[in-house]
Amino acid sequence: MSIDARISNALGITSSEIVQQIVDPKPVVPRPTGDFEDADIDYKYSRENFYSLVERGQDAVTGILELAKESEHPRTYEVAGQLIKVVSEVTEKLADLQDKMKRLKEVPDHAPRNVTNALFVGSTKELQALLNKDERPSITSKKEE
Repeated sequence: MSIDARISNALGITSSEIVQQIVDPKPVVPRPTGDFEDADIDYKYSRENFYSLVERGQDAVTGILELAKESEHPRTYEVAGQLIKVVSEVTEKLADLQDKMKRLKEVPDHAPRNVTNALFVGSTKELQALLNKDERPSITSKKEE
C-alpha cells in the first residue's frame, strides 16, 4: 500500500488519481529584427506626447497665473509654481529622450584604444627571460649563421 493510500484511509477519503495532461507549449514568437524601427516609432510617439504635455502645461500655467493674479491667494501661487516645475521636468524628459535616442543610434567602437592593464600569462622565469632579452646582446652561434 502506498503512502498516499494510507493517508487517504487514515483520513477517511477516497484517493483519486490525478490526471496530468501534457500540453504543448505555445510556439516561441521570433523577435522582430527591426529593433531600430520599433525604437523610432516609440521615440516619435513619446516625443509627440511630451510636446502635447508641454503645450497643455503652458496653457494651464497661463490660466493658473491669471487666477492667482485675480484672487491674490497664496495657494494659487503655490500651485502655479508646482505646475511650472512639472512643465520644466517634462521638457527635461524630452531632452533626455533626445539624448537616449542619439546614444541608441550611435555605432559603438568596441575596440580598446589604450591597453592599460596588459596581462602576462606565464611563469616568473619566463617573464624575467622576456624582460632580460632586450637588455642582453643577442649571441648567435656560428652554426645558426
